[in-house]
Amino acid sequence: MDSLCLMTNELSSWNRRDLMTLTGGLALGGFCLPDLSAFAQESGSGIEPFNRFPRMVHNYYLDKIRAIEKRAVAEKMALSTKAEAEEFVKKTQGKIAKAFAPMPQKKTPLNAKVVGTLDRDGYTIEKVIFESRPKFLVTAHLYLPKVEKGTKVPGVVGTCGHSRNGKNAEAYQGFAQGLARLGTACLIYDPIGQGERSQYLDDHNELIYKGTTHEHNMAGNQMELVGEFLGSWRAWDGIRALDYLLTRPEIDTKHVGVTGNSGGGTLTTWLLGVEQRWTMGAPACFVTTWRRNLENELPQDNEQCPPRSLAMGLDHDDYLAAMAPKPVIILAKEQDYFDARGSEEALGRLRHLYGLLGKEENIQLHIGPTTHGYSQENREAMYRFFNSITGVSDAQTEPELTIEDDETLWCTPSGQVTKDPGSKTVFHFTKAKAARMKKAREAEPKKGDALKDAVRKSLRMPKSMEEPPRVRIVRAYGGSRKYPKPNWINYVVETEPGIQAVCTMLGEERLYSRPPVAEGKGRVILWIGEKSSDVELREEPLVKEIMAAEGESVPVFACDVRGVGDSLPGTAGNDPHGYYGADYFYAAYANMMAKPYLGGKTHDILRVLDFLAKYGWNDVHLASKGWGTVPAALAAVLDDRVKKVTLKDRLESWHSVATEEHYEWPLSHMIYGVLRDWDMPDVYREIGV
Repeated sequence: MDSLCLMTNELSSWNRRDLMTLTGGLALGGFCLPDLSAFAQESGSGIEPFNRFPRMVHNYYLDKIRAIEKRAVAEKMALSTKAEAEEFVKKTQGKIAKAFAPMPQKKTPLNAKVVGTLDRDGYTIEKVIFESRPKFLVTAHLYLPKVEKGTKVPGVVGTCGHSRNGKNAEAYQGFAQGLARLGTACLIYDPIGQGERSQYLDDHNELIYKGTTHEHNMAGNQMELVGEFLGSWRAWDGIRALDYLLTRPEIDTKHVGVTGNSGGGTLTTWLLGVEQRWTMGAPACFVTTWRRNLENELPQDNEQCPPRSLAMGLDHDDYLAAMAPKPVIILAKEQDYFDARGSEEALGRLRHLYGLLGKEENIQLHIGPTTHGYSQENREAMYRFFNSITGVSDAQTEPELTIEDDETLWCTPSGQVTKDPGSKTVFHFTKAKAARMKKAREAEPKKGDALKDAVRKSLRMPKSMEEPPRVRIVRAYGGSRKYPKPNWINYVVETEPGIQAVCTMLGEERLYSRPPVAEGKGRVILWIGEKSSDVELREEPLVKEIMAAEGESVPVFACDVRGVGDSLPGTAGNDPHGYYGADYFYAAYANMMAKPYLGGKTHDILRVLDFLAKYGWNDVHLASKGWGTVPAALAAVLDDRVKKVTLKDRLESWHSVATEEHYEWPLSHMIYGVLRDWDMPDVYREIGV
């Protein structure tokens, strides 16, 4: 292979959108086609980029998830005896444990401190700080009912949704206070990236990333490179919160529950799946089905999308099934974006399981009439459900609440625990693990076939196909595209069922049909689009430089792999490349299916190489820029038909992403756990750099 030609190693940043965050809710953008007009204006050509297949990626994943759901539901509904149901529960618990691995192997000292107490009418609020991991501080409030000395009360761990002020949000201090006023203690804590646990602060104690969803994705996406899942970290905080609650002499250990809304409903769901000590649970505004979320084009944070979980057949109801037959109530909303139809479907599956276990009455569903949030009607349904189990109150409505201001409730002087000396953020742990992994890789670097095998194993691409791909021909239309050559034609290459890579061939003469058969060595230029090969053929100087260096006789092809340019999805909001846009959305689902989005993109290039080889074009100069350099380099290391590679603004390494607090590379170009085995510099060395 010729020497790899490298240009400046800088990737320009993309615009990020701050999504509206509802109190205790999940921020969403509108559902519409991608806005390409700005892209056209920025390029200076005034030509709107091709985007002829905007539903392709969405429909591909929808077909996959419908098939996964169909198989899983058939298995559940085939259960017919109590013994089969019990075995299903055990198997489900095992799957969840694998999906949420790795968890810490041992529990370290909590080093819990009560740093202040607020004495209120009927209850007290203790301000607690504990360590869920060494120097990883958790700020919490313990709401304790005032009862006779020696009386033990039920305990509940409270988890928060996407409120910037975490446990201090009105709905969340509200339900914790409501429980205490009705006779149940509640330990409610700040989630990672919220309240007093913001992970990204400037020198003035101000948030660097203003939205909670943005902060979660910054921490979570990066963690996946070292094989960690932010949802597991958040769940571990909840497990350690339960550990602390159970140390308190006031708590009746026969009655310990968990509840939370939206992001807290997510965490409640996960906690019911990974921790068996709960005796009751009430997840709010989350439980539906993965199919409903995908159908409805609903993006969710990194911690809400467990890698590998869909590959194991896990759906939302399975995390509650892991509790069976203990009592659980699903709290939904009629006007929620977490689809209540999915909540009803989850209930139906769980009723079948609970019925076989002789406890159908222990699984319930309440659908409140209003919009997303832990509103009073859903809080009251939770109180009634928990009280029916514990017997501490027969109240049917919520007691009058007194909402405290944030500063009064702070556990720390500054309102941010990460400012305390010695306190660590998630990034500290990610960076340290990346450093350990790098040292191990460098001790035994992957080379040759071993590297290729490792790359294939990580990418989990579709099975290789011996036959050339099916190809449709789309003739040129609409006038000049201002390409470097006057004529062009599109070849739509079916790389796997439901996926098409769109290739453009340039020519001096009019093009109507299949590519010409190669003469001689079959030298050809193949440009891999970063954001749109249509735009880049017009605007990218490197394309013209390569064409000039190769000469007029060398044909020029350009390719949009899945999710790029011609198939850029028109879903999940206005900014498909934003931190919460379509590019992230499908990458998250791909990871849950254990089929990395990047693996699909690399597979597309390999199938385009098969298409070119059918006509004798086996001496390929592969080129790209920015995001496109990653699948291009991976295809080059896997396919000997690539003889030369030119990359501009390439990814330096995934190690650099994992060890830089503020990074720009998207989840779609990361692989879960890749840094255990190899990194991009291994690939660059293999292809001649």
